[in-house]
Amino acid sequence: MEVTIPAAGGEIPAYLALPPSGDPEPGVIVVHDMFGMTQDLRNQADWLASAGFLAVAPDLFHGRTKMACVRAVRRDVVARQGRTFDDVESVRSWLAGRRECTGTVGVIGFCMGGGLALVLAFGRGFAASSVNYGSAPKGACDEGLLVGGCPIVASYGAKDRSLRGAAHRLERLLAGAGVTHDVKEYPGAGHGFLNDHKGAHDPLPAVFTLMGTFMRYGYDERSAEDARRRIVSFFDAHMRPGRAQATREGGDAPG
Repeated sequence: MEVTIPAAGGEIPAYLALPPSGDPEPGVIVVHDMFGMTQDLRNQADWLASAGFLAVAPDLFHGRTKMACVRAVRRDVVARQGRTFDDVESVRSWLAGRRECTGTVGVIGFCMGGGLALVLAFGRGFAASSVNYGSAPKGACDEGLLVGGCPIVASYGAKDRSLRGAAHRLERLLAGAGVTHDVKEYPGAGHGFLNDHKGAHDPLPAVFTLMGTFMRYGYDERSAEDARRRIVSFFDAHMRPGRAQATREGGDAPG
Protein backbone atom coordinates (compact mmCIF):
# COMPACT_ATOMS: atom_id res chain seq x y z
CA MET A 1 0.00 0.00 0.00
CA GLU A 2 1.10 3.57 -0.63
CA VAL A 3 1.78 5.56 2.54
CA THR A 4 3.36 8.84 3.60
CA ILE A 5 5.81 9.11 6.48
CA PRO A 6 6.25 12.34 8.44
CA ALA A 7 9.75 13.82 8.41
CA ALA A 8 11.41 17.13 9.15
CA GLY A 9 12.12 17.72 5.45
CA GLY A 10 8.54 17.02 4.39
CA GLU A 11 6.39 13.91 4.10
CA ILE A 12 8.15 10.92 2.53
CA PRO A 13 6.14 8.88 -0.01
CA ALA A 14 6.65 5.15 0.56
CA TYR A 15 5.33 1.72 -0.29
CA LEU A 16 4.44 -0.57 2.63
CA ALA A 17 4.15 -4.35 2.23
CA LEU A 18 2.53 -6.36 5.01
CA PRO A 19 3.52 -9.95 5.88
CA PRO A 20 0.77 -12.58 5.72
CA SER A 21 0.95 -13.75 9.35
CA GLY A 22 -0.99 -10.84 10.84
CA ASP A 23 1.35 -10.98 13.85
CA PRO A 24 4.03 -8.41 14.71
CA GLU A 25 7.11 -9.10 12.59
CA PRO A 26 10.55 -7.51 12.20
CA GLY A 27 10.67 -4.53 9.86
CA VAL A 28 12.93 -3.91 6.88
CA ILE A 29 13.61 -0.61 5.12
CA VAL A 30 14.15 -1.17 1.39
CA VAL A 31 16.49 1.45 -0.10
CA HIS A 32 16.19 2.02 -3.85
CA ASP A 33 18.89 2.21 -6.50
CA MET A 34 19.64 5.31 -8.60
CA PHE A 35 16.31 4.91 -10.43
CA GLY A 36 14.35 5.84 -7.32
CA MET A 37 10.81 4.65 -6.66
CA THR A 38 10.03 1.95 -9.25
CA GLN A 39 7.82 -1.09 -9.57
CA ASP A 40 10.89 -3.24 -9.04
CA LEU A 41 11.40 -1.57 -5.66
CA ARG A 42 7.81 -2.36 -4.71
CA ASN A 43 8.39 -5.95 -5.84
CA GLN A 44 11.42 -6.17 -3.54
CA ALA A 45 9.26 -5.04 -0.63
CA ASP A 46 6.59 -7.60 -1.58
CA TRP A 47 9.21 -10.37 -1.66
CA LEU A 48 10.42 -9.48 1.84
CA ALA A 49 6.84 -9.33 3.10
CA SER A 50 6.17 -12.78 1.68
CA ALA A 51 9.20 -13.97 3.70
CA GLY A 52 7.58 -12.61 6.87
CA PHE A 53 8.94 -9.08 7.21
CA LEU A 54 7.13 -5.76 7.46
CA ALA A 55 8.80 -4.00 4.52
CA VAL A 56 8.72 -0.31 3.66
CA ALA A 57 10.31 1.23 0.56
CA PRO A 58 10.67 5.02 0.94
CA ASP A 59 11.22 7.42 -1.94
CA LEU A 60 14.43 9.13 -0.80
CA PHE A 61 14.34 11.31 -3.94
CA HIS A 62 11.08 12.99 -2.92
CA GLY A 63 10.89 16.65 -3.83
CA ARG A 64 14.09 16.67 -5.91
CA THR A 65 15.27 15.63 -9.37
CA LYS A 66 16.93 12.24 -9.64
CA MET A 67 20.40 13.45 -10.58
CA ALA A 68 20.38 16.08 -7.84
CA CYS A 69 19.34 13.38 -5.40
CA VAL A 70 22.05 10.94 -6.48
CA ARG A 71 24.66 13.64 -5.86
CA ALA A 72 23.04 14.60 -2.54
CA VAL A 73 22.96 11.00 -1.29
CA ARG A 74 26.61 10.52 -2.19
CA ARG A 75 27.52 13.77 -0.42
CA ASP A 76 25.58 12.72 2.69
CA VAL A 77 27.24 9.29 2.73
CA VAL A 78 30.70 10.89 2.69
CA ALA A 79 29.70 13.24 5.52
CA ARG A 80 27.75 10.48 7.29
CA GLN A 81 24.98 13.00 7.96
CA GLY A 82 22.40 15.09 6.13
CA ARG A 83 18.84 14.85 4.84
CA THR A 84 19.31 11.29 3.59
CA PHE A 85 20.14 10.02 7.07
CA ASP A 86 17.44 12.16 8.65
CA ASP A 87 14.85 10.70 6.28
CA VAL A 88 15.99 7.13 6.91
CA GLU A 89 15.80 7.69 10.66
CA SER A 90 12.27 9.06 10.29
CA VAL A 91 11.31 5.94 8.35
CA ARG A 92 13.03 3.62 10.84
CA SER A 93 11.28 5.22 13.84
CA TRP A 94 7.92 5.17 12.05
CA LEU A 95 8.31 1.51 11.11
CA ALA A 96 9.55 0.39 14.53
CA GLY A 97 6.57 2.09 16.18
CA ARG A 98 3.89 0.40 14.10
CA ARG A 99 1.76 -2.24 15.80
CA GLU A 100 2.62 -4.70 12.99
CA CYS A 101 6.34 -4.43 13.86
CA THR A 102 8.24 -6.12 16.69
CA GLY A 103 10.40 -3.01 17.00
CA THR A 104 13.39 -4.72 15.40
CA VAL A 105 14.33 -3.18 12.05
CA GLY A 106 16.83 -4.10 9.35
CA VAL A 107 17.82 -2.41 6.11
CA ILE A 108 18.45 -3.61 2.56
CA GLY A 109 19.76 -1.59 -0.36
CA PHE A 110 20.61 -1.99 -4.02
CA CYS A 111 23.40 -0.22 -5.97
CA MET A 112 23.35 3.35 -4.59
CA GLY A 113 21.06 2.06 -1.86
CA GLY A 114 23.50 -0.76 -1.17
CA GLY A 115 26.22 1.77 -0.40
CA LEU A 116 23.83 3.59 1.90
CA ALA A 117 22.83 0.32 3.59
CA LEU A 118 26.51 -0.32 4.28
CA VAL A 119 27.00 3.00 6.06
CA LEU A 120 23.67 2.62 7.89
CA ALA A 121 24.96 -0.60 9.47
CA PHE A 122 27.02 1.43 11.93
CA GLY A 123 25.40 3.28 14.82
CA ARG A 124 21.99 3.81 13.19
CA GLY A 125 19.85 1.41 15.21
CA PHE A 126 19.55 -1.40 12.66
CA ALA A 127 19.67 -5.08 13.63
CA ALA A 128 20.99 -6.30 10.27
CA SER A 129 21.92 -4.88 6.87
CA SER A 130 21.83 -6.36 3.36
CA VAL A 131 24.30 -4.68 0.99
CA ASN A 132 23.73 -5.54 -2.67
CA TYR A 133 26.44 -4.44 -5.15
CA GLY A 134 26.88 -1.35 -3.04
CA SER A 135 29.98 0.70 -2.42
CA ALA A 136 30.62 3.74 -0.27
CA PRO A 137 32.85 6.63 -1.32
CA LYS A 138 36.48 6.40 -0.18
CA GLY A 139 36.85 7.18 3.50
CA ALA A 140 33.19 6.58 4.35
CA CYS A 141 33.86 3.03 5.52
CA ASP A 142 37.41 2.88 6.83
CA GLU A 143 38.02 -0.07 9.13
CA GLY A 144 38.11 2.17 12.19
CA LEU A 145 34.55 3.30 11.49
CA LEU A 146 33.22 -0.22 11.12
CA VAL A 147 33.76 -1.49 14.66
CA GLY A 148 30.48 -2.23 16.42
CA GLY A 149 28.41 -2.47 13.27
CA CYS A 150 25.33 -4.65 12.94
CA PRO A 151 25.60 -7.97 11.05
CA ILE A 152 25.96 -7.54 7.27
CA VAL A 153 25.02 -9.85 4.39
CA ALA A 154 26.45 -8.64 1.08
CA SER A 155 26.15 -9.81 -2.52
CA TYR A 156 28.14 -8.83 -5.61
CA GLY A 157 28.45 -9.94 -9.23
CA ALA A 158 31.85 -11.03 -10.52
CA LYS A 159 31.05 -9.66 -14.00
CA ASP A 160 30.45 -6.16 -12.63
CA ARG A 161 33.41 -4.14 -13.94
CA SER A 162 32.54 -1.16 -11.75
CA LEU A 163 33.02 -3.12 -8.51
CA ARG A 164 35.94 -5.41 -9.22
CA GLY A 165 37.37 -6.72 -5.97
CA ALA A 166 34.68 -5.01 -3.89
CA ALA A 167 33.44 -8.22 -2.27
CA HIS A 168 36.95 -9.22 -1.20
CA ARG A 169 37.73 -5.75 0.16
CA LEU A 170 34.48 -5.59 2.11
CA GLU A 171 34.96 -9.03 3.59
CA ARG A 172 38.51 -8.10 4.68
CA LEU A 173 37.32 -4.86 6.29
CA LEU A 174 34.41 -6.49 8.11
CA ALA A 175 36.60 -9.33 9.38
CA GLY A 176 39.18 -6.83 10.61
CA ALA A 177 36.50 -4.84 12.42
CA GLY A 178 34.95 -7.96 13.97
CA VAL A 179 31.58 -7.45 12.26
CA THR A 180 29.45 -10.56 11.73
CA HIS A 181 29.08 -10.97 7.98
CA ASP A 182 28.24 -13.13 4.97
CA VAL A 183 29.79 -11.79 1.76
CA LYS A 184 29.41 -13.62 -1.56
CA GLU A 185 30.39 -12.85 -5.14
CA TYR A 186 28.36 -14.57 -7.87
CA PRO A 187 30.46 -15.63 -10.88
CA GLY A 188 27.57 -15.53 -13.36
CA ALA A 189 26.18 -12.14 -12.35
CA GLY A 190 26.88 -8.50 -13.11
CA HIS A 191 25.62 -5.31 -11.51
CA GLY A 192 21.96 -5.12 -10.54
CA PHE A 193 21.37 -8.87 -10.70
CA LEU A 194 18.65 -8.71 -8.04
CA ASN A 195 16.73 -5.90 -9.75
CA ASP A 196 14.39 -7.04 -12.50
CA HIS A 197 13.48 -3.61 -13.87
CA LYS A 198 12.72 -5.06 -17.28
CA GLY A 199 10.34 -7.64 -15.85
CA ALA A 200 8.70 -4.92 -13.77
CA HIS A 201 8.22 -2.77 -16.91
CA ASP A 202 9.99 0.17 -15.31
CA PRO A 203 10.68 3.10 -17.67
CA LEU A 204 14.44 3.60 -17.48
CA PRO A 205 16.68 6.33 -18.94
CA ALA A 206 19.00 5.78 -21.89
CA VAL A 207 21.96 5.48 -19.52
CA PHE A 208 20.58 2.05 -18.64
CA THR A 209 21.88 0.71 -21.98
CA LEU A 210 25.38 2.02 -21.29
CA MET A 211 25.28 0.55 -17.80
CA GLY A 212 24.33 -2.79 -19.28
CA THR A 213 27.46 -2.78 -21.43
CA PHE A 214 30.05 -1.62 -18.90
CA MET A 215 28.66 -3.03 -15.66
CA ARG A 216 27.12 -6.14 -17.27
CA TYR A 217 23.92 -4.83 -15.73
CA GLY A 218 20.90 -7.09 -15.62
CA TYR A 219 18.75 -9.46 -13.65
CA ASP A 220 20.18 -12.95 -13.14
CA GLU A 221 17.52 -15.29 -11.83
CA ARG A 222 19.80 -18.06 -10.57
CA SER A 223 22.07 -15.69 -8.63
CA ALA A 224 19.08 -13.68 -7.39
CA GLU A 225 17.35 -16.76 -6.00
CA ASP A 226 20.41 -17.77 -4.01
CA ALA A 227 21.00 -14.21 -2.78
CA ARG A 228 17.40 -13.92 -1.61
CA ARG A 229 17.72 -17.22 0.25
CA ARG A 230 20.87 -15.98 2.01
CA ILE A 231 19.33 -12.63 2.87
CA VAL A 232 16.18 -14.12 4.41
CA SER A 233 18.21 -16.68 6.36
CA PHE A 234 20.56 -13.97 7.60
CA PHE A 235 17.73 -11.63 8.58
CA ASP A 236 15.95 -14.48 10.36
CA ALA A 237 19.10 -15.31 12.31
CA HIS A 238 19.72 -11.75 13.45
CA MET A 239 16.23 -10.29 13.72
CA ARG A 240 14.29 -13.27 15.06
CA PRO A 241 16.79 -15.86 16.27
CA GLY A 242 14.05 -18.02 17.76
CA ARG A 243 12.64 -18.79 14.32
CA ALA A 244 16.10 -19.39 12.86
CA GLN A 245 16.90 -21.84 15.66
CA ALA A 246 13.62 -23.71 15.10
CA THR A 247 14.38 -23.98 11.39
CA ARG A 248 17.88 -25.35 12.04
CA GLU A 249 16.45 -27.97 14.40
CA GLY A 250 13.84 -28.99 11.85
CA GLY A 251 10.89 -27.77 13.85
CA ASP A 252 8.12 -25.40 12.91
CA ALA A 253 9.05 -21.75 13.06
CA PRO A 254 6.85 -19.75 15.40
CA GLY A 255 4.47 -17.32 13.75
